[in-house]
Amino acid sequence: MQRILLLDILRGFAIIGTLGTNIWIFASVGEIDFITGQAGVPFWASAEAMVQSLFTLFVNGKFLGMLTILFGVGLEIKRRQAERQLRPWPGIYIWSSFLLFLDGLIHFILVMEYDVLMSYAVTAIIVAYIVKRSTKAIKWAMIIAGSIHVAFMIMLTMAMSSGDATMGAMDTAVYTTGSWWDQVLFRLEHFLIFRAEAIFIIPMNILLFLTGVMLMRSGAFAADEKGKAIRRKMLIWGIGVGGPLHLLVIASPELFAMSQRYLFAPLLALGYMALIAKLMEKREENWLAARVEKVGKMALSCYIMQNILASIIFYGWGLNLHGFAKAHFAWFPVAMWLLIVVILMMFSHVWLRYFKLGPFEWVWKQMTSLTVKPKPIAPTNNKHM
Repeated sequence: MQRILLLDILRGFAIIGTLGTNIWIFASVGEIDFITGQAGVPFWASAEAMVQSLFTLFVNGKFLGMLTILFGVGLEIKRRQAERQLRPWPGIYIWSSFLLFLDGLIHFILVMEYDVLMSYAVTAIIVAYIVKRSTKAIKWAMIIAGSIHVAFMIMLTMAMSSGDATMGAMDTAVYTTGSWWDQVLFRLEHFLIFRAEAIFIIPMNILLFLTGVMLMRSGAFAADEKGKAIRRKMLIWGIGVGGPLHLLVIASPELFAMSQRYLFAPLLALGYMALIAKLMEKREENWLAARVEKVGKMALSCYIMQNILASIIFYGWGLNLHGFAKAHFAWFPVAMWLLIVVILMMFSHVWLRYFKLGPFEWVWKQMTSLTVKPKPIAPTNNKHM
């Protein structure tokens, strides 16, 4: 199956955009909530607060939603590959998902407490069995998963509005003065707390994975007129509906912050995907598309690498620049985001000149291939027609 360049471009933007959300986690070292922004500071209070709020408004949850949808697309591509090679499904994909879970667990312990890979791995196993069913069954699964997620978000929003639930900042000492090993122990000690998000977003992930599956089956990423027509609908629904819903966040940031990230943002992600596809159609004439495409081809490596770089820049055991970030909030985090993006683009461009796969992608392929049995060779028929 020929590789779809648009998917690599979208995946690259999703990785870069996800860093746009995570950079505030690293820069704030626990002093702000990465969902609601600077604690107790309205977005109009200063130019810096406005920059942070607008940046968050455009990236928070949107690119994570895009990445989740693209995981579903990747699942469908692997299912088709197994079908062409006459291999059982989900078969080896379960082992691949287990490796993803293990990778996410290691990443969580050693690098970042808000890792999403473990949640994706559990979702992938569930969805791998759902996609074996009929289209009708898949749509029912989407409705059920979506309903559970929406119901949970409504209850959470009501609890927050009544004051029964809050999103407070974390203790910052372990990030500012603690060693790298102190952070590892801190994550293990608060394992269930830090993994709460990864658990409650599983229904949303199922919905978005299956959305990616259905988009792939409908031909939404094809370069033909049918694909363009589907993407136009994605743009209308994503921007036209998801965009106005974000006005609620401006009206009441504290109340609708969770809805922005977990309800409105995934819808807007569809519009982002369609808009990016429109802007990046002429890849051979688009320098940015060519650079982002390389990041997309090394998505796993770049995702892990960007979080390691951000940790080194901001945390006490690294360059310890969280104090500078606090004094120049939000200009410095944005500048560091741009710096890391440039590093990712340069690294992926140079690496792929010499290797076909990113370093973590290569390890992944080697581990996956351990359980793949050689495809049986069909007997040759020497009879002439």
